[in-house]
Amino acid sequence: ENADLQKTAFLLRKQWTLYSVTPLYRFSDAHLKDYARLLSAFIAAEKQKGLAVEIGVELDITVAVSSLPDLRGSDRDQAAILVQLSSRSPASPKNSEEKQLWLGWFCSVSGDDLSENLPEDFTCLPLFLANGAESYTSIVGSWFQKTFDCYFCRLAISPLTLSWMAAMWTGCKVDKTASAIELVFSVPCLPQPLDISYAIHPEDAKALWDTVQKTPGEITQEEVDVFMDCLYSHFHRHFKIHLSATKLVKVSTAIASVHCDGIIKFLQSQYLTGVLMLLTELAISQIQ
Repeated sequence: ENADLQKTAFLLRKQWTLYSVTPLYRFSDAHLKDYARLLSAFIAAEKQKGLAVEIGVELDITVAVSSLPDLRGSDRDQAAILVQLSSRSPASPKNSEEKQLWLGWFCSVSGDDLSENLPEDFTCLPLFLANGAESYTSIVGSWFQKTFDCYFCRLAISPLTLSWMAAMWTGCKVDKTASAIELVFSVPCLPQPLDISYAIHPEDAKALWDTVQKTPGEITQEEVDVFMDCLYSHFHRHFKIHLSATKLVKVSTAIASVHCDGIIKFLQSQYLTGVLMLLTELAISQIQ
């Protein structure tokens, strides 16, 4: 298990932008090296137009496409696919280490609902995560869309889903001392943007959740609502502000940090698969 965690440790503490992706037509993980070569040629062509990198910057971009078989919920899931763009300046020595420019990966963790109804020629990898310049995300996405007749769409996270994440992750045990749970709320209808940050000691939040949750391992909407209402009441008692009139836009816990715009940081290896399972479900619901 530790070896598996080490293989995916590079995914932690990076800022990932989330996308949902429709099924890929005639994609095969037996041809990953061919895809890397074709994508490399596509990026080189875009670079000639001045789209891939800043104008005036000369870089040799290397593309690698590989499989991450450890990132799936069951044997029925398609193995995750990692796309890496790296570079070396022409002035650098040939044996010098390449600089990582951009990372992106497709995955499906317990995405059976979508995959079991698909025709054979389609591959279900509904969740895509990107780290790096948006220009590279656009170019890589464009190539995949043209090559596999799929469509990428930014995956937004609703305030309701964020409140579920806050409740679920509050109840998770972590090995090290957990950082404070932070909820960020946006105040609507103001001339200037105003956010309210609400930090809760993890032990206090866990004690509250333990009083709210009736059946360990199961969570209901009613329990999430009670949990959030208790936090709102506590905040109002101290600051006389009704958080229920604001919009929850960000949740930060020891497990992960998520923004409503579809930005996430994974912070704990042992919960990575569980978080990806939830994100896969959200991506599938957006596609359908």
